[in-house]
Amino acid sequence: MTRDRSGRSPVVCGVDIGSTNTKVVALTPQGAVVARRRRTTPRGAVDLSVDAQHLLFAIEEMILDICSDTYRVHAVSVAGVGEDGVLVDDALTPLTPALAWFDTRRADVFADLAPRLRPDAALCTADDAARTLVGWRWATEQPGAAQARSWVALTDYPSSVWTGTPFFSDTLAARTAAWDGHSRRWIEDRVAAGIGTAALLPPMRRAGDVIGGFLSDRLVTAGVIDPDAVVVAGGHDHPIGGWGVHAMDPGAVLDSMGTAEVVVAQAPEAGIPRSDDLDVAPGILSAGTTVLSVEELARNVEWASQDAAVGARLQEMISGDTPPDDYLHAPVFVPGSRGGALPRYTPDAPTSPLSRASAVLGALARIGARAQDAVAACLPGQPAIYAAGGWSRSPGWVETKKAVTGRDLTVIPEPQVTATAAALLAATAIGWDTDPATAMGMTAHLDDIGAHA
Repeated sequence: MTRDRSGRSPVVCGVDIGSTNTKVVALTPQGAVVARRRRTTPRGAVDLSVDAQHLLFAIEEMILDICSDTYRVHAVSVAGVGEDGVLVDDALTPLTPALAWFDTRRADVFADLAPRLRPDAALCTADDAARTLVGWRWATEQPGAAQARSWVALTDYPSSVWTGTPFFSDTLAARTAAWDGHSRRWIEDRVAAGIGTAALLPPMRRAGDVIGGFLSDRLVTAGVIDPDAVVVAGGHDHPIGGWGVHAMDPGAVLDSMGTAEVVVAQAPEAGIPRSDDLDVAPGILSAGTTVLSVEELARNVEWASQDAAVGARLQEMISGDTPPDDYLHAPVFVPGSRGGALPRYTPDAPTSPLSRASAVLGALARIGARAQDAVAACLPGQPAIYAAGGWSRSPGWVETKKAVTGRDLTVIPEPQVTATAAALLAATAIGWDTDPATAMGMTAHLDDIGAHA
């Protein structure tokens, strides 16, 4: 392996700040993932908010652990949660915790804010309690907010500190419900209703932009950062992950199946509008549009699993231990919808736990197919579909989706797709010719397909 002037092997690092876990991946110039680390995203014991400085410390600990005396980082990029953030002072010290996008306190804030939000067709996402402008409003009412000099998204916080430069990733701006994705401008009345003034919003940067060099005393002193290393803007986790798959297979779709099912792709057309089934964000390293559709998975399974017998059958089918029955194709389960509407069975639903579990999985597979349809309609031809996320590791679920939709689905071997995509973005920014298929663990898979063709 190539060594740099320190005698260490050069790598780039990608970070994925998730709602549950935060991951770091190290990637060689050729695209081999040589190290992965994961820690629980640090949250408060009482209200589940995130202390941004604790998060930064945890990420740096993982980078130090990855590098040890073997690797040296030449670039890093951070992707992650879309809506959480903090108010900071001039020294980038957080003045507020990061209110989680799923925190129930947001509901009351949104109820107060909603009457002041005029509909705007230029928004990239629909209005709801999870949007960033709700977090803005909450933060401005917290102790210490009067000393704020800037708002920094939680995902952008590590990079802002490492460079001493607060910034706002454009794919995170798309999640605020206060940004015009076509003109790339803030919508003044929404900013005023949320954070009060656009003066608290830092400069916008595109995914893949070089923000600056490292100023992190801790990492630099440890010798794990190359003197010429740079920090590269990342952004919202799903678009970054989708771009990584697109880099591997241009025009492909990523179906990311975790707590929610998020289907995302890079569409070549600019200015695609948001719809009821589609959120949008800026294209990554392109003039096109990121398109994504979100459907709930875990909440529907949790609801159905309140009946222990149904829950047991669901787990058996998801893992592939028990096949579904014919109710897989029967519309007798209605999934919960956006806005909190509860799932339900129709009056003619069977009482058999196996049949009910089959109906639940069939319904979830169909709404996933609807999300695939919404995204694929923005792409040319018949795009390939790749799967990632925890549910993609469950063979029964993958086979259920194939049986219901009749579509092929290729599971990406690399378990940390978003962190790996962020690392690919960092590698691209410094001119490395890194192979995305190798990074995603697909090279052996594609070679195997070729051998059997």
